[in-house]
Amino acid sequence: MDYAYGDMQILTRELEWTLEANSAQSTTMLLMPLLNALDVKSCLVLLLISLLVFDFWKSKNAPNFPPGPWGFPFLGNVFIGFDCRAMDEVAAKFGNIFSLRVGYDKIVLVSGYEWVKEVLVTQGDYFLDCLISPPFKEVFQGNGISLSSGYKWRKQRHFTAFHLKAFAEGKNALEFHIQKECLYLCQSFEEQQGSPFNPHDILNRATANVIGCFAFGKRFDDNFIDFQSLLLNSDNMFIENIPQIQFYNTFPGLVKRFYGPHKTIFSNYTKLTAFIKKQIEKHKKDWDPFDHRDFIDAYIGEIDKRRKDSQAAFTVDNLACITVDLFKTGTQTMTDTLQWALLLMIKYPNVQKKVQDEINCVIGKWRQPCLADRASMPYTDAVLHETQRVINIFPLTAPRLTSRDTALAGFFIPKGTLVICNLSSVLKDSSQWDKPDQFYPEHFLDDQKNFRKRKAFYPFSAGKRSCVGEQLARNTLFLFFISLLQKFSFSAPEGLEPRLEDQEQVKTSHKPSQICVSLR
Repeated sequence: MDYAYGDMQILTRELEWTLEANSAQSTTMLLMPLLNALDVKSCLVLLLISLLVFDFWKSKNAPNFPPGPWGFPFLGNVFIGFDCRAMDEVAAKFGNIFSLRVGYDKIVLVSGYEWVKEVLVTQGDYFLDCLISPPFKEVFQGNGISLSSGYKWRKQRHFTAFHLKAFAEGKNALEFHIQKECLYLCQSFEEQQGSPFNPHDILNRATANVIGCFAFGKRFDDNFIDFQSLLLNSDNMFIENIPQIQFYNTFPGLVKRFYGPHKTIFSNYTKLTAFIKKQIEKHKKDWDPFDHRDFIDAYIGEIDKRRKDSQAAFTVDNLACITVDLFKTGTQTMTDTLQWALLLMIKYPNVQKKVQDEINCVIGKWRQPCLADRASMPYTDAVLHETQRVINIFPLTAPRLTSRDTALAGFFIPKGTLVICNLSSVLKDSSQWDKPDQFYPEHFLDDQKNFRKRKAFYPFSAGKRSCVGEQLARNTLFLFFISLLQKFSFSAPEGLEPRLEDQEQVKTSHKPSQICVSLR
């Protein structure tokens, strides 16, 4: 009996131990998902903290670096629009020299005549290298003038500038071609009498023909229409898809894998360069080393001379990119300026009348204008300069890379920092202009009503990176503008005021603006 009772106690204890073990196991099984979840959350929190610490360390500024607004982790200030209005708002808070961050790229923005001149002219040699954005790097591969740097850029720019001047003064003087194009331009305007029209395409075709005469030695014919359309469409796509392009700039490796507007832009530029290369091959067939008809002829000769200087990159690929570069920047700049000049004449009819009175006095109604007339037409010259100041076609310079450590206004700018100059702030600097926010041609006239140059006139930028085709653009603008005002009077369609929106983006001329013309 006692033996049986002892066995029962042992069995009871074993049963209790078993139940306790099963209960503990069940509890553990129930708690395991919770414990695993806590581990995952802890890991995620630890990872997030680590990434934030890395972001803080990576985005930390050098001592005495220009101040700027706080950016989002990993993204920086990508949500601050890179236009003049946004830049002015930030400058009002942080001063004329401030910094932004796009991803981990640090950008210093410089405003005001004094400091923009410091970057572009005084310390210009330290800010010569140009940063090529991923879309343009994909398209041009470091070729061209505006998209190259170093020794190659110096040689290509010097050659192009020399031949722009040579063709302007040689036997195939560009003035003759511009004057001839003036006749076609006036003819096209005359055909539009009687109804409102948008002059953009007419002006674009005329300015493209001027550059075509320099590059190809002739005007556009039917074979060039596709080229001109591709050129215009490529520019339009960059305007219309600025947010997408900025996203591509920030995440090129990711975005390039997917279909988007960048694919169409790349395709257009591929077709543009292919077209130019066909023209180059045609030139090679009847090329004369003793008679260069145009820029392509001159460049072909230089390719042979520079074969041993591979770093200068005188190649067919580079020639094609430079030619596209000239068309892309030159056509757009001149077209935009002329269109806005006509709108301003409509907006200010008293100015239009003064220009026409000066034309009547100096040229008359029948003689074709020439470049020599400019010296006798100070008011008209002032109107054109003031137009360029007010409309501000290119408000920001392309990003520059500092080639060495330097200082601006007491701030430290490390080597390799991106620097962008706000040209709009120079053209509207209240310390340089009496009425910076108004259209006021008297800015360019002295007390005796003679034309006067202004040191803060930077529509073509300044320094060694200024527009290589500035003189060609100035001559074309003068002759086109004089020819149109000599023959026509301009007015707004009945009930409509000219659209004079602020120039906030790099290019805005493609917005429709209707005008009316009548023979004088």
